[in-house]
Amino acid sequence: MSAFPGSPRTLKGAIASIDPLIPLPKVIVFQYNPETMTRSLTSRLASYDKHESTKISLPPEETISLKIELDATDQLEKADGTAVNMGIHPQLAALETLIYPMSVEVIAKEALLLAGTIELLPKSPPITVFIWGVKRILPVQIKSMSIEELAYDVNLNPIRAEVSLDMQVLSYSDLKLSSVGGTMFMGHQIAKELMATVNMVNTISGNG
Repeated sequence: MSAFPGSPRTLKGAIASIDPLIPLPKVIVFQYNPETMTRSLTSRLASYDKHESTKISLPPEETISLKIELDATDQLEKADGTAVNMGIHPQLAALETLIYPMSVEVIAKEALLLAGTIELLPKSPPITVFIWGVKRILPVQIKSMSIEELAYDVNLNPIRAEVSLDMQVLSYSDLKLSSVGGTMFMGHQIAKELMATVNMVNTISGNG
């Protein structure tokens, strides 16, 4: 759908996979931004350190649910080679492989086991990041993915689909604070606290 002339350009949401050993992240930009998104926050009771009897505060558990639309109609009208030959298979594969282990790693691990080799230093898994504007850049774990394929071409390639994602936000209670994901979440929390302060100031000044 074309935007009105002169209207501001809307940022597009995305999901990225960051591998500590690969400098370039894999970024999946949404073809269309979801119209709605459901966020659920569940408070967690503070725990206590048994050795020091200190209270350890925990951030809430947050889940994000949204639906992504994939549609090859425009590309097919332009006779795009990828869309003509594969439909939206590449886009679906990009999303689905976010929750697959890399085949080369599975094969390599099996080869090491068959050779009687013990893997002493397991590779750190990639970090999945949900990007929704500059104020929401969050490490997440995709808990479930539901794909509804809505239309096919003559070769049964899917050309239109809706993908429902359920994601759990990973915080510093799930990751080390010094890790990339832990630092990312802490930055998000600090930004949230600053925005809450802005709201409080506006309320006091009568602008809220």
